[in-house]
Amino acid sequence: MPLLTCGAIEALLLRGADALKKVYLPKMVEGSWTGTMNLTEPQAGSDLALVKAKAIPEGENYRIHGQKIFITYGEHDLAENIIHLVLARTPDAPEGVRGISLFIVPKFLVNADGSLGKRNDVHCASIEHKLGIHASPTAVLIFGEKEGALGYLIGEENRGLEYMFIMMNAARFAVGLEGVAISDRAYQQALAYAKERVQGRDLAGGGKAVPIIRQPDVRRMLMSMKAQAEAMRALAYVVAAAMDIAHRDPDATLRAKHQAFADMMIPVVKGWSTESCIEVASTGIQVHGGVGYVEETGAAQHMRDARITTIYEGTTAIQSNDLVGRKMAREGGATAKELIKAMRVVEGELAQVQGEDMADIRAGLAAGIKAVEESVTWIVSTYARDPKAVHAGSVPFLKLMGIVCGGWQMARAALVAQKRLAAKEGDAAFYQAKIGTARFYADHVLAQAPGLRNTVVRGAAGVMALTEEQF
Repeated sequence: MPLLTCGAIEALLLRGADALKKVYLPKMVEGSWTGTMNLTEPQAGSDLALVKAKAIPEGENYRIHGQKIFITYGEHDLAENIIHLVLARTPDAPEGVRGISLFIVPKFLVNADGSLGKRNDVHCASIEHKLGIHASPTAVLIFGEKEGALGYLIGEENRGLEYMFIMMNAARFAVGLEGVAISDRAYQQALAYAKERVQGRDLAGGGKAVPIIRQPDVRRMLMSMKAQAEAMRALAYVVAAAMDIAHRDPDATLRAKHQAFADMMIPVVKGWSTESCIEVASTGIQVHGGVGYVEETGAAQHMRDARITTIYEGTTAIQSNDLVGRKMAREGGATAKELIKAMRVVEGELAQVQGEDMADIRAGLAAGIKAVEESVTWIVSTYARDPKAVHAGSVPFLKLMGIVCGGWQMARAALVAQKRLAAKEGDAAFYQAKIGTARFYADHVLAQAPGLRNTVVRGAAGVMALTEEQF
């Protein structure tokens, strides 16, 4: 609920008229009123060109008629009012996404003095029964069963999808952070269980039953959870910092550079973090063994809750298509090439540090950078003549970008940890753990990069090999 309210606030701040801001923003910012995002309809999921909801002009405002589905917190009694941001078409709107406008449709109308008036003509038809996230109501909303729901235009007509993407980008990044959060929670629970669950014998001898954290494969699973969660978190923080710089830095050139980086990386943070969190949550169940599959332990809930994250705010393929199309091919890979340069700087810094750990981290990162560079070159050179081939490997490419950019951040952390250890500053055990986790990431996660490169560059033929009848 706070995620979508914040997105609605940002959309209003950037595109709403002053009169709308005055009425709605104070209550939304203080949390008395919440916000929603109403895009999806039964026939219009990812393809918003199929939106049928109507907005009929009435004086200076509009009457909204239509149905929206999968509306998170579309109905609840946790706030005084719910402010729906709704995509709909005016009668003379052009076809496709160019004919969509954005409207504020409050659950309760607001009187001139700011008090709440009568119920607007928007009602909840049902609450979805879902696999997970049962504490988050997902509503089917009906607009305009009677006189029509009163709506107020945001910005200009036919620019609604453009405005909604203000909310969408913020939501996509936030869902990526949701993936980080679920991963870390699943890891914490698995770690606590592994330390207390006594099962099996110490392989070093002695015959005494030991906690399962002493078993090598349990260590491998815990390290995979820990390393991926740390890499995802670090990359998300770097992208968040770029977004702040893009908004606030006084240097226009620097703002543009960081905006380009953030635009390219938001699909990666969203897609990679959410796909990875499903894997991490599944591993958490495996650490628990049989009791992980039993609801009472709570381990299974993480996986059920994680499963929606790769679908929320655009599926992984939507993110990867955006990455290779809008963010890669359209600009000739310029931002990606700048990123590769930045990662090579870190690779060079690793070469200046002695020790097997740093050498191993460097080798993994170098192979990953090479895989990204070769994939970017192939995407840029292939997209114009064979876009289907590029899109066939877009999800593996997104995973490659996430893994390698995560490895870049793990390498940076290892370098900082090495410097602190050399200077005998801070918690030595903490810094040693950072280096050890970064080495695990290089050996077990970055090691996937060359294979993903091969899938991106050579995998399209297999994807498109069968006719529809052969499936």
